[in-house]
Amino acid sequence: MTLPLTRTPDGPGAGGPGAGATPARAGAVPGAAVTVTRVASTRLPTTRGEFTAVAYRDSAGAEHLALVAGDVAEGSGVLVRLHSECLTGDVLGSLRCDCGPQLDAALAAVTAEGRGVVVYLRGHEGRGIGLADKIAAYALQEAGRDTVEANLDLGLPVDARDFSGAAAVLRDLGVRDVRLLTHNPAKVAALAAHGVDVVERVDLPVAATGDNVDYLRTKRDRMGHRLPGVP
Repeated sequence: MTLPLTRTPDGPGAGGPGAGATPARAGAVPGAAVTVTRVASTRLPTTRGEFTAVAYRDSAGAEHLALVAGDVAEGSGVLVRLHSECLTGDVLGSLRCDCGPQLDAALAAVTAEGRGVVVYLRGHEGRGIGLADKIAAYALQEAGRDTVEANLDLGLPVDARDFSGAAAVLRDLGVRDVRLLTHNPAKVAALAAHGVDVVERVDLPVAATGDNVDYLRTKRDRMGHRLPGVP
């Protein structure tokens, strides 16, 4: 089941599924911000359109990529997606998550808009726990644990991602405020905490399948994600 792009205002009183849920852990707002250095940029033609690929290295050693469409310098209301790397979903087409379809939909949305940025964030595999531990968490989910319980059973945070590097990338590109493609209110809070205002939250299509529907329900019910239409 796939739902179309929809737009939802954020702020106090914003409703919708998941609005009253208590996040399992607020891992998206870090205590100390990382800095980024622009390393190189080049034209990157893709199946979803042509982008300028801008490579960054952050002060923690991670490398990130901004895929930029159109002129975003000094931009207000720029359409933006912060996409956490997911080898299994983005590259291998895993059906356990919705990461691959989200990335594809974000690239398509930015191309259709004619202006925007998709920031691909390395070091975020498995919500920041790494690839091997993500596979271990998957094994626990096969045994009946949900995505939150599996991480906690392994002694790991539910969400260890740091989005301060993403905010630094946007500032370097000259982006002042954004319309953010996300279901995750924690990303909105993280950008605001690092000086990037979110003027609108834009829902991505939700690809609910028999393999990922329990995962999506957990994100909605336990992590506060806004996922209208997930059964």
